[in-house]
Amino acid sequence: MDNATTILAEINGNIGTVGYGLAAIGPAIGVGIVVGKTIEGVARQPELQGRLTVLMFIGIAFTEALAFIGIATYFFMTA
Repeated sequence: MDNATTILAEINGNIGTVGYGLAAIGPAIGVGIVVGKTIEGVARQPELQGRLTVLMFIGIAFTEALAFIGIATYFFMTA
């Protein structure tokens, strides 16, 4: 019984690692899109650079929240 419990704990830990790796892909793509669209907007209307930069950082913060949720899930699965 003790051996089966350790094997299940190893499987859950490995699945958690893979899950966090997959969860980090989404925010990375999201941040890339947010920054790219901001650069595109500044190129079209340079006078809005200040407003667009603020909105870009807010968008990055919300997008990175997904990565924090992913890493929290990883720690809960391995604990």
